[in-house]
Amino acid sequence: MESRGNILGTMPVRKLVLTMSSPIMLSMLLSAIYNLVDSIYVAQVSDLDFLALSYAYPVQLMVIAFCCGLGVGFNAILAKRLGQGRREDAVNVACHGFLLYAAIWLLALLFALFGCAPFFRVCTDNPAVAQAGIRYLTICAGLSIGLCMQFLTERILQSTGHPAGFMIVQGSGALLNIVLDPVFIFGFDMGVVGAAVATVIGQITGACIGFFLVWRLRRTFPLSPRRFRFSLEITGDMLRIAAPAIVMQSLSSFMTLGLNQILNLVSETAVFVLGVYIKIQSFVFMPIFGVNNGLVPIISYNYGAKDAARITHSIRFGLQLSVGTGLAGTVILSLAASPLLRYCFQASPEAMGMGVPALRMTALAFAVAAVSIVLSSAFQSLDRSSCSLLVSLLRQIIFLLPIALLLVQVRPELVWLCFLFSELLTAAVAVPLYRRTVVPRVRSLKP
Repeated sequence: MESRGNILGTMPVRKLVLTMSSPIMLSMLLSAIYNLVDSIYVAQVSDLDFLALSYAYPVQLMVIAFCCGLGVGFNAILAKRLGQGRREDAVNVACHGFLLYAAIWLLALLFALFGCAPFFRVCTDNPAVAQAGIRYLTICAGLSIGLCMQFLTERILQSTGHPAGFMIVQGSGALLNIVLDPVFIFGFDMGVVGAAVATVIGQITGACIGFFLVWRLRRTFPLSPRRFRFSLEITGDMLRIAAPAIVMQSLSSFMTLGLNQILNLVSETAVFVLGVYIKIQSFVFMPIFGVNNGLVPIISYNYGAKDAARITHSIRFGLQLSVGTGLAGTVILSLAASPLLRYCFQASPEAMGMGVPALRMTALAFAVAAVSIVLSSAFQSLDRSSCSLLVSLLRQIIFLLPIALLLVQVRPELVWLCFLFSELLTAAVAVPLYRRTVVPRVRSLKP
């Protein structure tokens, strides 16, 4: 049986969740550090360049959303095949994943060639900002093949019970990016273009390392184009699970755009503070999403193996781990809000006055958000992706934006509590939904 050789079915659950999640958490934290360092470097060159990156960020988030969302469907189908002991089918699923990730890159390339200029003309009337943004985004989107292949190899390594490979692939690319940023931005005086070049070099390097690690699994997981047999059923199943996840992941882009417009009713300083928050909150949410990503193959594998006890134990421990991370993030950000604004983002006195209490209010939502995020992994893994989509819509759009707009009109200084109120309302929906949909399905599994 496949489960005898795969840690997803044999390792003690607490150790397994940590083993699967820790490399992802570490690699995502390194990625968060890269995003922060990249922004600080560019801000030191020019405020206009930093503004260009801010406008480009939603598009980059959209590409990542497609990759992450497809990864959910890919992981669920691949891990389930492995849990059922169907290795040949699992290899064919991996080949389908390569095809679909290549399609995502082609979409990004088309946007780079034909969409960047119109996008920035809509975003800004400043020609200097638009030109810098077009140069940056054309490189990052057009050469995002490395990003797409990173996601593919990470998910293969994760589903085959080699979670450390995830950290190696993503971490190596992000680390190289951090090293190359000052070289290209300052050393070669390339500015925002240098940041883009460093980004794609890091991504392509990570992808190459990922393919090497997958190649090393050739005896137990012989991935080869010769084994590929196109299947509409596999493609449809993967996309059916992935589509809600893609929409869910892309909500961050729409949330940011919506909040920017709402906060503009207060001041441009409020928009600046939101930008700082988005960069900083990654240090809390990326570890939580690391637990989420680690749980998906665990739950899917053990669902295929009909092991209800391991599924329940995994979800429970994932909740404990994520809520603890959220609480720690609340404490740390509350204490560090002032020095972060002053030294990392060189905030003005006005931004300091608004930003310190704002960051402390936003931090209150972290632990509550962790509950909904972890429950979403159960929805995704057990073919309840529509429930996961609903939870994300509630968190980031349906509750958040109207609450923010209401607070701006009533008490503008308290608008930052919109995150906490939105998460509380979402959790009040997600927990009963989990009990009605996931719990009965897990209990129905045969021992």
